[in-house]
Amino acid sequence: MGEIKVSPDYNWFRSTVPLKKIIVDDDDSKIWSLYDAGPRSIRCPLIFLPPVSGTADVFFRQILALTGWGYRVIALQYPVYWDHLEFCDGFRKLLDHLQLDKVHLFGASLGGFLAQKFAEYTHKSPRVHSLILCNSFSDTSIFNQTWTANSFWLMPAFMLKKIVLGNFSSGPVDPVMADAIDFMVDRLESLGQSELASRLTLNCQNSYVEPHKIRDIPVTIMDVFDQSALSTEAKEEMYKLYPNARRAHLKTGGNFPYLCRSAEVNLYVQVSPMQEWTVGLPSTFLSNSPHRSLRPITALTTPWLYA
Repeated sequence: MGEIKVSPDYNWFRSTVPLKKIIVDDDDSKIWSLYDAGPRSIRCPLIFLPPVSGTADVFFRQILALTGWGYRVIALQYPVYWDHLEFCDGFRKLLDHLQLDKVHLFGASLGGFLAQKFAEYTHKSPRVHSLILCNSFSDTSIFNQTWTANSFWLMPAFMLKKIVLGNFSSGPVDPVMADAIDFMVDRLESLGQSELASRLTLNCQNSYVEPHKIRDIPVTIMDVFDQSALSTEAKEEMYKLYPNARRAHLKTGGNFPYLCRSAEVNLYVQVSPMQEWTVGLPSTFLSNSPHRSLRPITALTTPWLYA
């Protein structure tokens, strides 16, 4: 059993923060699962969107730390949606249900892509205040899987899990990163066939972000210098797409830095452009480089293809 699942922090989180189930679609089989923690008086919270293999609780370390500093944090788990427009419409209904006019979005891998698509979807009536894109991408064609996207729904669960696990890091990693991988494997095992198939479909379905529609939204690009699912070319494409974005670089962290390098990730979240409720931090945390790269005091550390 992974160390994270039996850790005091995780058990404290599960015992104190309730998991809520919300239906906003006419189809009552589409259930959003979420943790909502922190002051309800904050009407522009930070919402975390997980990768293909993730559930809402993969962000438990962000919830514990950031709510402890007075932030409102919501971590989500998606219902089964088969295309990006359907997801965006469902997410909009969820925000309406929660009475949230605007939000900050932190998306990991697929979650980051969906966050960008939602910002694009609502550009005429903006709902997104800022974006933090962790190991994310802007064009699904980088995976060279668009031709298989419409066949995932036919595959059995064990095959879908094998596809995802095949992209997890298999080389030597430090114990903290190994625990993060074990925890994500456990979370992956908890997902059903339709959940996995729909997420892989969203991950690979032919689509790209239209940057001109979200150019006014502050963006932070968070990535790692060690092995991750994203190629160097994919990272460079993100930098080109958002030339004015802040860059939050982690020395290490692999596919899941929010689990294994949570202190650095939490720091970057605090210094990202979230004007509504950013805690005052010394300006020395921010560099004056042309790309406004953010550097934490200590080096810390990432996902990829289907992570």
